Amino acid sequence: MKKGLRAYFIAGLLVVVPLYITVYVLSLIVSFMDGVFLLMPSSFHPDNFLPVHVPGLGIIVTLVLVLLVGVIATNFFGKRLLGIGEKVLLKIPVLRIVYNATKQFMETFFTKEHQGFRRVVLIEFPRAGLYSIGFVTSRPSGEIKEKVGDEMISVFIPTTPNPTTGFFILVSEKDVITLSMRVEDAFKIIMTGGMVFPNNEEFKAPMRENAAKAGANTAL
Repeated sequence: MKKGLRAYFIAGLLVVVPLYITVYVLSLIVSFMDGVFLLMPSSFHPDNFLPVHVPGLGIIVTLVLVLLVGVIATNFFGKRLLGIGEKVLLKIPVLRIVYNATKQFMETFFTKEHQGFRRVVLIEFPRAGLYSIGFVTSRPSGEIKEKVGDEMISVFIPTTPNPTTGFFILVSEKDVITLSMRVEDAFKIIMTGGMVFPNNEEFKAPMRENAAKAGANTAL
């Protein structure tokens, strides 16, 4: 009887806890995005025109604003206007650092020219014989490239369970093991401290094919 109750309780936890965390994070995002209305004059607040408060309306407004900015940024006059704005912003010391770092970080994820966080690797860290999961972020350029050479790559090694912090290292490309797993699967491993590993069915299939080919070649 006790074992049955324990099994039911664990099964309930496996459903309730992930669902609760998902709803909690979603509520935080909705509340944060609704804060966009604090930037607007109170007379323009949607609650003045709607009979009831609509949670999440800030998300819609934010998405529309981002879309409009994107439309403006892709036409000729918008590019000129944004270029002038950037020049002014880059003359302000503190804001220049924040803006440049943020822009380069976003370009890493959303532009084809940058390949950051699209390749998962294993690297011997923090010492030989111990392996850590890392993400190739770029190849060195400028002075660093001149000092270390072309064969080096930049790797970010996240910490567990908070992958937003970690270590940045430069390592020779021949010293890393490239993995076929997706970035999302690698983050699952890191955030759970190795308790969750992907099944890698898409990885097992090529392995079986390679093994079959090797067997056929041996038979020949």
